[in-house]
Amino acid sequence: MTDSKYFTTTKKGEIFELKAELNSDKKEKKKEAVKKVIASMTVGKDVSALFPDVVNCMQTDNLELKKLVYLYLMNYAKSQPDMAIMAVNTFVKDCEDPNPLIRALAVRTMGCIRVDKITEYLCEPLRKCLKDEDPYVRKTAAVCVAKLHDINAQLVEDQGFLDTLKDLISDSNPMVVANAVAALSEIAESHPNSNLLDLNPQSINKLLTALNECTEWGQIFILDCLANYTPRDDRESQSICERVTPRLSHANSAVVLSAVKVLMKFMEMLPKDLDYYGTLLKKLAPPLVTLLSAEPELQYVALRNINLIVQKRPEILKHEMKVFFVKYNDPIYVKLEKLDIMIRLASQANIAQVLAELKEYATEVDVDFVRKAVRAIGRCAIKVEQSAERCVSTLLDLIQTKVNYVVQEAIVVIKDIFRKYPNKYESVIATLCENLDSLDEPEARAAMIWIVGEYAERIDNADELLESFLEGFHDESTQVQLQLLTAIVKLFLKKPTETQELVQQVLSLATQDSDNPDLRDRGYIYWRLLSTDPVAAKEVVLAEKPLISEETDLIEPTLLDELICHIGTLASVYHKPPSAFVEGSRGVQHKRLPPRNGSNESTESPEAAPAGGQTSEPSPAVIPSQGDLLGDLLNLDLGPPTSGGTPAPTSAMQMGAMDLLGGGLDSLMGDDTEALGGDLGGSPVMGTGFGAPAVMPASLNAPVGGGLGDLFDLGGGVGMTTGVYVIPKSVWLPAMKAKGLEISGTFARRMGIIQMELSLTNKAMQVMTDFAIQFNRNSFGLSPAAALQVHTPLTPNQTIEVTLPLSTVGPVMKMDPLNNLQVAVKNNIDVFYFSCLYPINILFVEDGKMERQVFLSTWKDIPNDNEAQFQIKDCHLNSALSEMQGPRSLTVCVPVL
Repeated sequence: MTDSKYFTTTKKGEIFELKAELNSDKKEKKKEAVKKVIASMTVGKDVSALFPDVVNCMQTDNLELKKLVYLYLMNYAKSQPDMAIMAVNTFVKDCEDPNPLIRALAVRTMGCIRVDKITEYLCEPLRKCLKDEDPYVRKTAAVCVAKLHDINAQLVEDQGFLDTLKDLISDSNPMVVANAVAALSEIAESHPNSNLLDLNPQSINKLLTALNECTEWGQIFILDCLANYTPRDDRESQSICERVTPRLSHANSAVVLSAVKVLMKFMEMLPKDLDYYGTLLKKLAPPLVTLLSAEPELQYVALRNINLIVQKRPEILKHEMKVFFVKYNDPIYVKLEKLDIMIRLASQANIAQVLAELKEYATEVDVDFVRKAVRAIGRCAIKVEQSAERCVSTLLDLIQTKVNYVVQEAIVVIKDIFRKYPNKYESVIATLCENLDSLDEPEARAAMIWIVGEYAERIDNADELLESFLEGFHDESTQVQLQLLTAIVKLFLKKPTETQELVQQVLSLATQDSDNPDLRDRGYIYWRLLSTDPVAAKEVVLAEKPLISEETDLIEPTLLDELICHIGTLASVYHKPPSAFVEGSRGVQHKRLPPRNGSNESTESPEAAPAGGQTSEPSPAVIPSQGDLLGDLLNLDLGPPTSGGTPAPTSAMQMGAMDLLGGGLDSLMGDDTEALGGDLGGSPVMGTGFGAPAVMPASLNAPVGGGLGDLFDLGGGVGMTTGVYVIPKSVWLPAMKAKGLEISGTFARRMGIIQMELSLTNKAMQVMTDFAIQFNRNSFGLSPAAALQVHTPLTPNQTIEVTLPLSTVGPVMKMDPLNNLQVAVKNNIDVFYFSCLYPINILFVEDGKMERQVFLSTWKDIPNDNEAQFQIKDCHLNSALSEMQGPRSLTVCVPVL
């Protein structure tokens, strides 16, 4: 008969009977009684009154009975802490039992009894078990340290258990190593700043050796630990990857994902031109594909992880499109995830296949899936330009089906296609207008209104169409109302004579009859614009719009890097960092991918790496060489100059017979001087775009130097103002010419440091990252003294203020005008070029003083041909010097070197 009989009894007065049986002299009767107690405990009965009687049963050689008693102890020790102390002697005794199973059982139970009063009594037995001759006891004791640390962290540290745990990483038994790693990782999570897992090449080698022999969960612990290690160089990274790769063929999907996590992280350090890099990419694809043959729940987890991997390295699965095709019996959550990955993998090579699949999906019965499929066709058009025409044709075919939700989704995505490819597919507008009456969803109605307003000059009855929407203005959603207001104002600006009444009607509805503050504010802005300056209104409302990005739902790059470090965990399923959903007092450590140091992808420093295997700070991001006519600009050194040193010799590319940017940049930019961010047609020294020079304040209260008899007595100098005039910022690079990036700036000199003050504004629809800056050779050798520090991604409609320190030790070349500066700025989208004028005063020291000997030697070094002499009549020397040293504006003569 099975043990189920213990769960079927309903007798009353059972506690008294059990008490008697527990104190029986017969071993079998005792065991039966303990089983009944455990059964009652399991179904929720309170049997805590039997605590002393059950504890008395611990003194037995029967392993089964001992396990049952320990189970009871773990459950009731917290509610009976005073009674639990009775069991301490038995634990100590059991930890010295000849049977390793009993020793392990005792130490496991000790870790599960969360009672502060008895933890200090358990330290000595635990210390013995950590050094036990049997590996089964050692591995159990390793986990017990982590449990004890959770109860009393200070006690564990004081007793030296953490050091013992670190020693177990070198244990000969792989399971002991795995449990030691698991315990240390658990403790490290609660103490993010402690360096418990002090990994080095020797300990990594031991972990990799144990990896092949321990159980699957042990392998996961070791792989997760490896993922926290940063190799010293690409050679060590490759060695680790080679030893981890066999785990990709493991039957357990958790082991596979942990191995993928390690490989994805260490691939960052491998040069892309390395043969092994390509081999590794090919090896990663099959295990990921195999995961998709599991149960739907496992498929979903795999697909969420694959979604991250594809965003980071689409080349891994670029040839595996077919495995993501949807099956008829896939659950909806799997279908939607596969669809998302299909779009990410879509390219010119496979777009025909993808479109054929998506067209099939659009005829399915599941409404949510059909909507996503139609939207996916639009995303394909935006992502793969060559397929746009075919995608539009497919969308028109779907509109002809007259299925309501299909038509509405198609109109929404066609609006995006119009934004991506203006003046290309407007011939389909007539077909869209035919379906105007069937639109009932706010997003679709808003999209159609936008199309009518944007292309009002091509639609003969645009005013009638918009007026039909206006009839039920107050019943529309806010999204539709805002779009309708803007569309009618656009229509008015294009056809003012025909639509005056219509625009007055909508402005009245928006400003007087609406309670929505957004709608009311926009209405007032349009009203004032139209009434005060119609030309400005036209420039604002009908301004050219930035192109929408190819992927609007990509995860922000820094977040993606963090999620790659969490592959195989909940973070990779939620697509959120652990800090977003893990609650509690434990600190969550943010993880990052290691910086790439491939031989062909970064400019390596000639200095040797620091001793001790420490990786140096990552060098500033450098704009990569393009190998085209702009090579001169792109090959300049971005790093800060070495203090006190001379500029590095320019390369052959820079010293070529033709300055590739001296005149090349001007011709590239054309004659549109507005794009150069300043008025280049002004004074050759100070462009008008910089404004007039500042006038010094009248009263400086400056002391006057005493050496009036000496023309060159500059030692007594004139006191200077502490305030420094800074020219207001002007737009140097318009967003229209930089794919949505607008750069405004000015120059200043503060505390002896020349600074370029920049405002970076993102007017595009996608996040901008990875900023870097370079200057072309210029008249005074201006160059960045540090990397362009943009610490956070630049999100749409965000402006970031950046100050870039400059030095004057860069390559020199005379420019025209003399203060012209040609600049290249790079981000994750492209490289952009502009030029600006810097005020000459930033090159002068603040107090205007110069040592006498320095001035004389500088004067002598000037060639005689550069010296011009003028005779000043009727000038008294003493009064002239007084004027120059007095608190008035000062005119400075600058010798041309």
